[in-house]
Parts: sequence; structure tokens; C-alpha cells
Amino acid sequence: MLDLLYKRRSIRKYTETKINPETVKILLQAALLSPSSRGFKPCQFLVVDDPKLLSQLASAKKGAGHLKGAALAVVILADPERSDVWVEDAAIAATILHLMAESLGLGSCWIQLRKRQHTDTEAAEDYVRGILAIPEKLKVPIIMALGYPAESKSPYTEKNINYENVYSNTYGVHL
Repeated sequence: MLDLLYKRRSIRKYTETKINPETVKILLQAALLSPSSRGFKPCQFLVVDDPKLLSQLASAKKGAGHLKGAALAVVILADPERSDVWVEDAAIAATILHLMAESLGLGSCWIQLRKRQHTDTEAAEDYVRGILAIPEKLKVPIIMALGYPAESKSPYTEKNINYENVYSNTYGVHL
């Protein structure tokens, strides 16, 4: 697991290679198996591989442009009626997707929609909701861009671990 965490980086450039259906199924199994508070499982997952839709989603907010080149997007949806901690559960699912993607040789990048704007008058999640016909009752906090990496980033090293952020028994007392 540590090797995976050292290697996992946000990837924003992808090859044109499509992701095969079996690999997509594995990604979705991982997302569906992600932990959730009290096992309420408030998350749903909308898979987008249509290049026209990916191009539209790339305009959801500043910093989402790399969706244009992604082979796939997984839009993470959450039902706030099922759980009061849907934000945390969606974040856990996104993290699991990140790690599963890395383990399969895919690149991925988390695109935050919650509390982000498409325009001055339209929220990013409302823009995405409109494109993908997502019901109003569901939240749209995150899109995960996925594809085979067309860029390479150095893995993290021991120097990237901030042990100074770890305390023992009392805040301010380092291990």
C-alpha cells in the first residue's frame, strides 16, 4: 500500500487509448466497495466516456480542462438524504478510485466541484447536473478524470513526508 501511495500522483495528460470495459468494471467495484459512514452508501457513480460529453464537462470550472483528453470520467454523486456525512463518503470513494487507478496503471485526477463555480451565477455542480440529467436531489461533489498517462511524475520520497505534523499524546509533542 505504501508503494502505491508513493507512486500515486495527479495526472492531467492522457493518451488516446480507451479503457477496456473489464478495467472500468474493476474501478467501479473499488468505488462501490469504498467505506461509508454507518454503511449507508450514499454515493452513486456516473461513468462518462463520450468525447462530446467529456469536452462539455471540461468547461465545468477552471482547472477541469484536462477532461477533454481523458478516456473516462467518473462523476461521483451523493444523496444527502441517505447520509449526513455524504461529503466525507464521496471523498473516500474518490480516494479509493485514485488508488485503484494507480494500481491498474491508469492516471487520475480529482476535480472538485463542490463549492466551485462554473460562472459567476452558476455553480459547477449545477452545470454538470444539467449536462448529465442528474436529479436535483443528488449532490455532484467530484469528477474523477481517468486515462492512461501521457505524462510521468516522480514518485514521492521520504522527503515529502511531513513528520513534523505528527504529535504524540499531546499537541505540540513530537514523536
